Amino acid sequence: MSLTERVYSIHRLLQSRRAPTLNRLMEELEVSRATIKRDIEYMRDRLHAPIHYDPLVQGYRYRPQPGEPPYELPGLWFSSEEMHAFLVMQDLLEQLQSGLLGEPLRPLQKKIEALLEKAPLRRKEIARRFRIIGARLRPVDSRHFQTVSTATLQRKRLALNYFSRARNEETERTVSPQRLICYNNNWYLIAWCHLRDGLRNFALDSIREARLLPEKSIDVNPAELDAFLGHGYGIFAGPANHTAVLRFRQPAARWVAKESWHPDQRVIPQSDGGLVLEVPYSQPREILMDILRYGEDVVVEAPASLREAVLDSLRAAAERYATPRRAPRAMSGAGSRPALA
Repeated sequence: MSLTERVYSIHRLLQSRRAPTLNRLMEELEVSRATIKRDIEYMRDRLHAPIHYDPLVQGYRYRPQPGEPPYELPGLWFSSEEMHAFLVMQDLLEQLQSGLLGEPLRPLQKKIEALLEKAPLRRKEIARRFRIIGARLRPVDSRHFQTVSTATLQRKRLALNYFSRARNEETERTVSPQRLICYNNNWYLIAWCHLRDGLRNFALDSIREARLLPEKSIDVNPAELDAFLGHGYGIFAGPANHTAVLRFRQPAARWVAKESWHPDQRVIPQSDGGLVLEVPYSQPREILMDILRYGEDVVVEAPASLREAVLDSLRAAAERYATPRRAPRAMSGAGSRPALA
């Protein structure tokens, strides 16, 4: 019998008003005297149960303070391991995107910290022992995150003031939220855009204003959502109408062999220790960035359009490096380090 089951059993026996004895508890729960005593102390210290020993009947009773209602177990409570797991999860989420769920979870966090007050692991240890290093993370306004997540769960429409970096413009949108996705440390809303009359991706960090509307969201068929999200490369949607054939040499091949670039990718080991990676994609922008990340250790074998795009990027970068650089102006005052932008 787990701790949770034993606590509920003890609670049931104490509610019976028969003041169960220690022997009766041991028989009912089929555990030792030491285990029962530990469980009662746990209920007193962690769950604030007003358990008292009545020497007249040599049994245990609930004895609330005058004016207090009969004691009930908390509606939601956890084992020590579950509480630690929750605090780790919350701390890691806070590291990933500071403030996103801080305020809504604060009351629950305080209750759990109170329950863990005498536990061997304190919450301050979590920040010392666990770390998330978010690369290319774009902060999201916590108010917008809460509004968007509420609309997504409650199936309500949203009014958005949205800034498009690609077009360098702001637009007013009414959208029906479908899914929230965290991709590469950044949050995206997949929604039906009533302005464009179709599914669209919205980066949460590009939302200038978000307002919950009373109208119900329209629901997009899950198969249509999966088709919108599941075939493109990365966060870009659309049918995967191209396949990139990428040849990696060692040592890069050892890392790529363990990476998941796409659910439908194909990895072909080579006799020289390298590998060929075949990856479906729709738009080249993101896969182009991932290819350039591996520099001289990767060659695009197909399609020709992607190969040319990589060559164009490399040529443009080489030209910029070939351009003579102006010497930095000396800083006034002590030292001669160049100024940082």
